[in-house]
Amino acid sequence: MDLEELISSSCRRKIIKYLAENGPTNIMRLVLGTRGKYPRINSELQILQRENIVVDQHKDRMRIIKLNKESPNAVLVIQALKVLNSGKTKKPLFFQPVIHESKQSLKVQ
Repeated sequence: MDLEELISSSCRRKIIKYLAENGPTNIMRLVLGTRGKYPRINSELQILQRENIVVDQHKDRMRIIKLNKESPNAVLVIQALKVLNSGKTKKPLFFQPVIHESKQSLKVQ
């Protein structure tokens, strides 16, 4: 799976972001923290595990999920998400529509 396809899912982005900000966690905290549904989170985790982005460990009856920071794929995805998030501006973008009388068309400046 290529990088674009991997981060195209908002659910996968939320999982990666949550794990990057909060560290290792159990599956139910991940579900609550991302405001997702268990079946969806679990299926997205399976994709992330196949791509070696996350790993899970079983401690007694608890499943702990964490980012695999030694994986080149995980490092690449985390860097890509940082770049994407750094481009977000807190100021709204305003576009001024200008109507040119000669062409009667709407242009955005």
